[in-house]
Formats: sequence, C-alpha cells, structure tokens
Amino acid sequence: MAIVLQESLRGLFYAPYYAALALGAYDREGIEVHFVSAATPGAAPNALFDGSADVSWGGPMRVNQLYQKRADCDLVCFGEAVTRDPFLLVGRERRLNFTTADLMSARIATVSEVPTPWLCLQEDLRRAGLDPDKLDRVADRGMGENMAALRRGDIDVVQLFQPLAEELIADGTGHLWYAAADRGPCSYTTFYTRRATLAAKREEMAGLVRGLYRTQKWLHRTSDQTLAETVQPYFPTVSQSLLRAALVRYRALGIWGHNPILPRDGYERLKAGLVSGGFVGAGTPFETAVDNSLAEAAVRADPPSL
Repeated sequence: MAIVLQESLRGLFYAPYYAALALGAYDREGIEVHFVSAATPGAAPNALFDGSADVSWGGPMRVNQLYQKRADCDLVCFGEAVTRDPFLLVGRERRLNFTTADLMSARIATVSEVPTPWLCLQEDLRRAGLDPDKLDRVADRGMGENMAALRRGDIDVVQLFQPLAEELIADGTGHLWYAAADRGPCSYTTFYTRRATLAAKREEMAGLVRGLYRTQKWLHRTSDQTLAETVQPYFPTVSQSLLRAALVRYRALGIWGHNPILPRDGYERLKAGLVSGGFVGAGTPFETAVDNSLAEAAVRADPPSL
C-alpha cells in the first residue's frame, strides 16, 4: 500500500512526523510512503485536490481556509501531532514579568510566511482586552529578515519558531518574552486529506495514524539527544547542540500530543483566532473539519512503541 505524504513547510515543531519517517514507523504498518514537499505552504491543499498528494500535514487553519474558498471542499483533519502553538516571542531586552500589554509599547515583527502565528497572537491580545490593530507591527518580512532587524536594534521583539528563536537566545541577542504554547491547547498540526480520499484509502490512512501513535509513544520516552539525532537529517545546516536545545524547549512546553486524537478545545481555540482575525467568517464546525475515528481506533489498539 502506497501513499504520497506532503509537508507544507520545513519546521522543527513537526518533529513527530519526521521521526516517524526516520524510524520507519509507517513501514511497520505496511505503508509505503512517498514523501514530498509543497512548493509553498499555501499551495499544499491544492495537491490534495489535483491528486498529486494523498495526505498532507498542516494546521486546521488550512482546512478552515479551504472550506471558505471552495464549494467542493471536503478536507478533514484526522491525526494530530502538534497540540500547542510552537511560536515564541523573543525580545532584545530581558523581560522577566512579561504580559501581553507590554507589546503595546514595543515595535514587533510577526511571521509572514504563514498566517496562523499572528492570528493566534492577536486573539491573545483581544482576550487581554487589547486592540491588536494598535500594535507597531512589521508584518511583511520573513523570519530571517526579522532576526537581522532585531540584531540591528530596528525592532524590539520578533515572533519565531525553533530553532531560530533558540539561536537568538543562545548567542545572547535575544531573550524569551512569551511562549505561545503557554496559552494552552491550540491544535496546530495534523494530518489532513479529502474525505473522498480518506474513504478510498482508509486502510492506508489508518496505518499512518497508528505509525504516528507509535512515534508519539517513542518521542515521549526517548532522550533529548536521541530525538535530536533522529531528526537531524531533516535539518542538516543546524548544529546538533542548537537542535537539541530547541527540541528540549519544545518538549518542556508540551507542544507535542501524547496521542493522535485532536481535542475539541484545541480546535476551537485555534478557530477563534481565525475568526477574530478576519481570516474566515464563522469558521468550520468541529464535526465537519475533524474525524477522530482513526485516532481513537489507534488508541484502542494500543500498538507498541517503536
């Protein structure tokens, strides 16, 4: 049984998915996986509709986006790996007692590569009674450019994922202000596919989810060093020490779920940011966007760890 599995973006917070590939988790389930990368994050869903990919991993954000854009959308999330927001705010000055109100007096550069980090952060601000439209915000530059701007002193705080945040912290340029994972459950990354494909290739998709669950068990039991060594091939330009430090921080923040079931509260928190940020209208109901049946079956079967 073969499927085409697509990543939308290379990111360290996807470590459970990379580990599953590296450890042969899908092979153990009898699934031959052809791994491909989308040209851009926004292009990833198109491959599911044109048939060049069977399944992708990414955020429920994309599923909500496509339901708003396409009348024929039948996308569904079915195997969560990243259950909390992996983005961090890193500032030039140390801020030990940070609150979101501090951002109102800072010049901030937010992520432009994908919309979810900003949409979730602006919802944090709204829940704190703050107006995100009043931020002094740079919104149109890439994370690499924003890192350089922080080093030059052109901005006060940047929004980054790992290992970029860890790089600034390690060399003393930056200080951690806020880990978005601290807001609690916020479903960030899951397998998703078309419902038609899920039905046609249900056995293969079930094998994917079981393989992910095996990997999740392994990840939460293995050492930080072993995890870093396992995913290193996917990040060949990152030093082993920096990679390990970045993964240690992610593990401590609890961004990776212990099983592939996508929780309703995490989905609703993510969707709230999409709605309040004007990215979608009412958003897609949980029952439409999520099918936990394969994940629940995997948990009941309780396959051994890798």
